[in-house]
Amino acid sequence: QVQLVESGGGLVQAGGSLRLSCAPSGSIFRSDVMGWYRQAPGKQRELVATITSGGSTNYAASMKGRVSISRDAAKNTVYLQMSALNAEDTAVYYCNAALRVSRWDAPRVYWGQGTQVTVSS
Repeated sequence: QVQLVESGGGLVQAGGSLRLSCAPSGSIFRSDVMGWYRQAPGKQRELVATITSGGSTNYAASMKGRVSISRDAAKNTVYLQMSALNAEDTAVYYCNAALRVSRWDAPRVYWGQGTQVTVSS
């Protein structure tokens, strides 16, 4: 069973930076759109950024200018570079991706288990 595995979360001071990474746990045929979402305590999960297989990106207005999403197609890995973090960015960050495990499979949406990002003020 393929899973998405995130890394890079942790505790950072306000104004600091973090880089999150996410990749499938096993081999797959192809990854389509990939992205990051976050969920703060007591709030709904919300979009942070997405990137298509062609490299087109989409960012949440609240984070535009402070985050950059990128991907390594050969590794089917997606990255989220975050800077100028503040306490309101504290949340669990989830990786999301549409993956085709084999060439005969239709794309299926996968979610990672989440990585905690805590920004101290």
